Amino acid sequence: MLLDYDLQFFAKEGEGGEKTEEPTTKKLDDARKEGQVAKSQDIASSFTLLALFVLLKIWTGTMSEQFLELFGGYYNRFTYFTKLPSYLDFTQAYSDAVAYALLRAGIIALPFLLTAAAVAFVADIMQVKWKPTSKPLKPKLSNLNPINGVKRIFSISKLVELIKAILKIAVMGFIIYNEFKDNISAIMILYEVPLLKAVGMAGNLLIDTGLKIAAVFVVIAFADLIFQKWKFHRDMKMTKQEVKEEYKSTEGDPQIKGKIRQRMQAASRRRMMNNLPKADVVITNPTHFAVALAYDKEVAEAPFVVAKGADYTAAKIKEKAGELGIEIVENKPLARALYANTDVGDEIPPELYVPVAEILAVVLKAAGRIGNSGEVKAKK
Repeated sequence: MLLDYDLQFFAKEGEGGEKTEEPTTKKLDDARKEGQVAKSQDIASSFTLLALFVLLKIWTGTMSEQFLELFGGYYNRFTYFTKLPSYLDFTQAYSDAVAYALLRAGIIALPFLLTAAAVAFVADIMQVKWKPTSKPLKPKLSNLNPINGVKRIFSISKLVELIKAILKIAVMGFIIYNEFKDNISAIMILYEVPLLKAVGMAGNLLIDTGLKIAAVFVVIAFADLIFQKWKFHRDMKMTKQEVKEEYKSTEGDPQIKGKIRQRMQAASRRRMMNNLPKADVVITNPTHFAVALAYDKEVAEAPFVVAKGADYTAAKIKEKAGELGIEIVENKPLARALYANTDVGDEIPPELYVPVAEILAVVLKAAGRIGNSGEVKAKK
């Protein structure tokens, strides 16, 4: 019996082909908002474990004294409990004593709780910086998909987790074996020494063993962090199609943008042509450039550009100027300089005042707009 199967069942490629493109800033930002980051859970746990054992090494003496004092005081109160006149008095007194003992025990253990919380918080901040999000807590229907579940079971991440677990067990076994082998003589005499001294010796042995295990766990955690960063970068890679789709969504479809640009340019040309009647002269290349100039002291101190264009637009400006009876003057250097250094609505640059003034003087005089006093009359 033949079974159909899909060779791409476990493939990592997405739509559009293989993921060969580097992740974009937008994709990384979106992933961060969704709570997807390159992070090792072992960093926080291993550093917390190491910090707790270091604190135990430093704080054990003081903590032991406080616990012994608490236990002694609590034990001595049993005689007081037995002399209470009624059962209700005994219950109330015993409840108060228990509450007090729990409060004192909590205060003694408080440095460990605060240290664990602070170290775990700092370890996470160092990995992914501070940007909290609640999205990872929201239920996802994709997590209920059995196919996705099978893929996760047989993923490289699960294999790495298995290797880490085996490595940790092996490390713990090796360190514990060597510690007890090296201290077997001290362990064998524990029953011969006083109780408090025996407890201290056993405690130091356990703390030293825990410190070595925690230190190795930190090394394993850093190795896992390197793997997580590599895996995250690999998972964030994009196909060429995904890059194109993202560009379209952020920058817009190039074809649509091109059409919008064309429409804007056409509207600009129409406005420019509508303003062409205000021009006094059109200076041309003669075939490539055309710049229409106007001079009106009520608008600007110097002549200004009413319209300009190259090739097709230049031809349209000359055609429209001919229909309106506007003078067209051929001056190749001046036309190039005006086209390159001005935009529509700009005054001409000072270095072009003289050649433009010479042309305008001839044109305006021929149009009868220069009076006997030399004053330029407004265009009708």
